Amino acid sequence: MSDPYTFLLSFLLLFASQPCHLVLTSAAGGRWQLLQKSIGISAMHMQLLRNDRVVMYDRTDFGPSNLRLPNGKCRNDPTDTALNVDCTAHSVEYDVLANKFRALTVQTNVWCSSGAVMPNGNLVQTGGFNDGERRVRVFTPCGSCDWQETPNGLAAIRWYASNHILPDGRQIVVGGRGQFNYEFVPKNNAADTFKLSFLSKTNERVVENNLYPYVFLNVDGNLFIFANNRAILLDYVNNKVVKTYPKIPGGQPRSYPSTGSAVLLPLKNLTAPAIQAEVLVCGGAPKGSYIQALRGDFVTALDTCARISINDRKPKWVLETMPMARVMGDMILLPNGNVLLINGAGSGAAGWELGRNPVLNPVLYKPDNIIGSRFETQNPTKIPRMYHSTAALLRDGRVLVGGSNPHAFYNFTGVLFPTELSLEAFSPGYLDAKFNNFRPTIVAPKSMSTIGYCKKLTVQVVITGTLAKNLVSVTMVAPAFNTHSFSMNQRLLVLDNEGMTALGKTRYSIEVTTPGSGNLAPAGYYLLFVVHGDVPSQGIWVKLQ
Repeated sequence: MSDPYTFLLSFLLLFASQPCHLVLTSAAGGRWQLLQKSIGISAMHMQLLRNDRVVMYDRTDFGPSNLRLPNGKCRNDPTDTALNVDCTAHSVEYDVLANKFRALTVQTNVWCSSGAVMPNGNLVQTGGFNDGERRVRVFTPCGSCDWQETPNGLAAIRWYASNHILPDGRQIVVGGRGQFNYEFVPKNNAADTFKLSFLSKTNERVVENNLYPYVFLNVDGNLFIFANNRAILLDYVNNKVVKTYPKIPGGQPRSYPSTGSAVLLPLKNLTAPAIQAEVLVCGGAPKGSYIQALRGDFVTALDTCARISINDRKPKWVLETMPMARVMGDMILLPNGNVLLINGAGSGAAGWELGRNPVLNPVLYKPDNIIGSRFETQNPTKIPRMYHSTAALLRDGRVLVGGSNPHAFYNFTGVLFPTELSLEAFSPGYLDAKFNNFRPTIVAPKSMSTIGYCKKLTVQVVITGTLAKNLVSVTMVAPAFNTHSFSMNQRLLVLDNEGMTALGKTRYSIEVTTPGSGNLAPAGYYLLFVVHGDVPSQGIWVKLQ
């Protein structure tokens, strides 16, 4: 077999006349690395921040965790159902670059909550269980910061809700258990909550199957909201449904607890008169699986994805078959525009002890390939990541993976799937050392630079290997809030490339146009990557405003 340099060069030459074709870089399937054997808590919720630290937390009524709070600190909560005085942590901040973590303090129960990063870079997190159900919590990225909580910051109880950043800088909080409405954070002078009958119509008695709805900001400023097996386009400003989408063929549920996952596929051609926006929904559990699992019968999960172009005049779902069935999986947008399906189970449903047959192999989905050739199975982990597992893209292109707590408490022995306190990283094939010569290094702009809307931006890179100019792209990724198989606020934009110029033997400048409005990309912090074929650079942080 030829050496890696010759192998990749042959692909670059073969597809040099096809600027929209993404180069296949590796069939090796990626690699896994154990980062921490234990962080003391189970990473049930996860958010990357602009200082390359990841905030994680589980719930406060698990009983004592395996990580003590510092300086003798304790949480005193007479309403806690497990422990009124708890001197252990239920949240941590993980420093990606140092591979270290520190304990954080949450005062009220954050179990099954939601959140997003605001334009100023602060994580604003909403809701939870019991005494946390109407709380708003803020975490500011700094070396010594901790959670700050606002009682009654929400107008309604929010448990299993979904959040998204809006073009005006607010968060919208949609749904939750028993809540068929939405509200905004921070508050304005408008009504506290707004009725959304779509959520009551998609609710099933006992099972529900419409929790943690999939919410995406469309390019027209409206919200695509998916619950159970269908979706609407909502004008949230006027509280009006402007489009109703058909059910997914077969009508099987895809929302919690029949938990699939979903992404808004990369947005491209951002200066075109009409910008295509596609949503991909993958996996889930057949109707009735949750009740069957409660009875000890674990039904095989769904093995299909459904894809829809949401701005078509008559949008239709197109089904595709995955290499393996998956429920409770996560879908992560990679810097090169591919989607990573990771974590989950092959049968059962979301809930305590209700999943079986862990799916250890991630799968790549390549949206630009023709249908039938989009999936590629990756190398497996050795650690089952079942109910309450998480995943998040890091700036270096790895995917951080943690969590798995299929039990009501921290159970490490005597159970089929013990509580998992470890952190590991999955490195996709594009991080293989054999591609180092083709991997761009961004030298300008500097990290933490501010960029504006609809502006010309010059990105300078170093590429030491053979260059194919028409296979170079620039992408921006919004870091997502991940929990319960859904990455809220996840978004990837491919910037319009207007040309590439050599500045020397290995240094090049790339002229791109930034997004034109907050409908395309709400203001805030993004990871900016340069992608050569399928091989991305390490990202830099930029602030869009």
